[in-house]
Amino acid sequence: MKRLVAAILAVLFILAIVGCGKQKREIIKLTLSTEDAEAILRAAGITLPDEQTAAGTNSTVKYLSWYDGFHNYSEDEIVNTGYFTFTEKYGCEIEWIETEWSTRFDDLANLVLSSQAPDFYPAGTSSTATYPMKCIKGMFQPVDDYIDFDSPLWSGIKEVADTFSFSGRHFTIVTNTTFRDVVPYNRRVIDEWGFDDPAELYANDEWTWDVFYSMCVEFSDPDEDRFALDGQSYTNSLVQATGQNFVHRDEDGRYYSNLDSPEIERAEQMLYDLTKNDCTHHEGDNYWAIRDNGTYGAGVKDGLCLFYICETGFFTGPVEEISSVWGDITAGELMFAPLPRDNNGDGNYYLLTQINGYNLCYGAENPEGVALLASCERFKVLDPTVVDIDRKQLEEKYLWTEEMLEMYDTCKQIAEAHPRAIVTGDMTDGLNNIIASLQYGPCRSANPSTWAQVKEENRESLEYYLEEINDMMDTYDPDAGIVA
Repeated sequence: MKRLVAAILAVLFILAIVGCGKQKREIIKLTLSTEDAEAILRAAGITLPDEQTAAGTNSTVKYLSWYDGFHNYSEDEIVNTGYFTFTEKYGCEIEWIETEWSTRFDDLANLVLSSQAPDFYPAGTSSTATYPMKCIKGMFQPVDDYIDFDSPLWSGIKEVADTFSFSGRHFTIVTNTTFRDVVPYNRRVIDEWGFDDPAELYANDEWTWDVFYSMCVEFSDPDEDRFALDGQSYTNSLVQATGQNFVHRDEDGRYYSNLDSPEIERAEQMLYDLTKNDCTHHEGDNYWAIRDNGTYGAGVKDGLCLFYICETGFFTGPVEEISSVWGDITAGELMFAPLPRDNNGDGNYYLLTQINGYNLCYGAENPEGVALLASCERFKVLDPTVVDIDRKQLEEKYLWTEEMLEMYDTCKQIAEAHPRAIVTGDMTDGLNNIIASLQYGPCRSANPSTWAQVKEENRESLEYYLEEINDMMDTYDPDAGIVA
């Protein structure tokens, strides 16, 4: 009876949304040059299923998301070559079901309960995470009936896909791995301060924590509103540069604490020192403040922020917009480097693995279509022809320099050498709170705590909540649907 009432309420909710929904944006049909389009379709026969017999051909898949990375809504955008192959080779289409970031999971649950489930949803880690709790709670279903990670098309991604599995089932179609946060900077500002260029330091294997720290201290001056670091990511990113996570998983897929890692302790000491030396942006005693209402890159062009650690996706967009924040792309001002390495570490550079991929919604009507789309997305990162076309689009649309493109390749190689995705993005509320304390406790305060204080304050609770989520994975029922 409760299930029936929930379904009725879900239908009413959906009708209310439809009745007062926003006006849809107009899709612009952008395409590739004839030469590039023909090259992709010729190459697609190498590894993709035959278009005459492939399951999911000539169908539509429904995509629930707060953004649409497939269709184009502006002339400034690039063409998604995976989607291009999906439509042109297989005659398929994607129906975007738009949701708001703040209500995305409520909307998904209501659609599933009303038997109107979308087919797929964007997978992610950290703030966009869909694993493991949304899978344990039945919002997403295993993908193993539709994706064979041991096949030639998928085998290179299996190690990372295994990260998003439990009870012998995979829950994420990982189509590609790249990298998370890097260190963007403005070369003009670096030169004005007489600093060595971080990209050149990396090329000489001299891009270390000691060098990074010295630059930050010399640059920062609160009286001049200059802070070396700003944004949301520098705290956790500099810990990730150790090659360690606060929580790891063992060979059986069970979570365990890594609080006593000496590598993490060294990273946290550096963060503590950076905070005490006024290198991290704050407004008075508010160490959560981010310049210009949270604008990514704010202060970099103006010489008020030295390093705005974030993902490269924040400078893929209209050239004028990116240049106004980060620095003139056409003049070569914008550049980035990997995260610096620990002077006392193992000598390796580490970048956290970023995944691209999808979750299969519980009750999806067209899982074969989703698998076919995912195959097209996987193909575009394997075939050299398509890789070159995507690279050319970055040059022509976003005016990335050859140095930026080469550094992107370098960072991808760093991440692939030691694949390590976040495995704690979507946890129980109690566990999320503990992990947030570990990530931000030592540095988001005018009087930061030492790492020794932070880990001892959270150790017992962390162990309790990790055991709780391990038990949840052990008792998972794939046929239960959405559960409370």
